[in-house]
Amino acid sequence: MTVHLVAITGGSGSGKTWLARRLRRRLGCNAGLVSLDDFYRDLSALSKRERDRRNFDNPAAIEWSLFLETLARIKRGAPAVIPRYDFASHTRRPQPRLWMPKPIVLLEGLWLLREPRARRLYSLSVYLNIPGEVRLQRRVARDRKERSRSRASVLRQFRAHVQPMHERFVAPQVRHADIVLDLPIGDVTLGKLVAMVKELNAKNRMVS
Repeated sequence: MTVHLVAITGGSGSGKTWLARRLRRRLGCNAGLVSLDDFYRDLSALSKRERDRRNFDNPAAIEWSLFLETLARIKRGAPAVIPRYDFASHTRRPQPRLWMPKPIVLLEGLWLLREPRARRLYSLSVYLNIPGEVRLQRRVARDRKERSRSRASVLRQFRAHVQPMHERFVAPQVRHADIVLDLPIGDVTLGKLVAMVKELNAKNRMVS
């Protein structure tokens, strides 16, 4: 099986997961979704206080060796075991996910274009260029709803870690992206992206 990896990256709150899920819905059973978030390092050996003090907006928080190994297996069209991360406890859940081969794999995450070894595997890459104030509003809404955090704690983290790390590690990735998207991202944009991904698959069928 020829596998096309489509990387979707951008800052926290830029809409990476939103975009990946909608693309997968439109592409149907030929597409699967993998999140870089599931490759955060397991911090179960640390106390809760120590876990909470970690900077999760630094790419060093990711277990890159495992991610690259898994990505290589997915690219080869082989089954893979993907960890599942629990943001509430900052640990990996007991049962990982068994990945079965798909011809189209949508990847979403903060730093997908930083690692040259990963970039070489992508057929298409997208960077979401969303203003900081919009990303902050979305992050507050998400973390309060999904991670039971207070507005004050989210704001503190955004100013202390998220935005400085964004400027240092996330924003520079734009130069590696095939496509850069600004607001608004509506049905027309989604339709064009779906057509581009389908064209990748169509070329494979013609060659085979």
